[in-house]
Amino acid sequence: MNSLLIEGLSDAIGFVGGALAGYWIAQALGWNPFAEGYGAGSIGGIALVGLGGGGGLHLARRWRQARQARSKDAGDA
Repeated sequence: MNSLLIEGLSDAIGFVGGALAGYWIAQALGWNPFAEGYGAGSIGGIALVGLGGGGGLHLARRWRQARQARSKDAGDA
């Protein structure tokens, strides 16, 4: 499969998955990122969604690096 396609899809899936995880954690804590105004719960929820998206993107990139390293090792053997 085209490496650019894999890169784009894995980044998108990692970001959206992480953002959703952040949203669910915020909801579990009672923080609503979509609440009207900018109260503490709203700001906390927005921060968790952002951190989750960034974390998911980071995990996707680490997965790709590990995948590339395995394919190089398999090619060397």
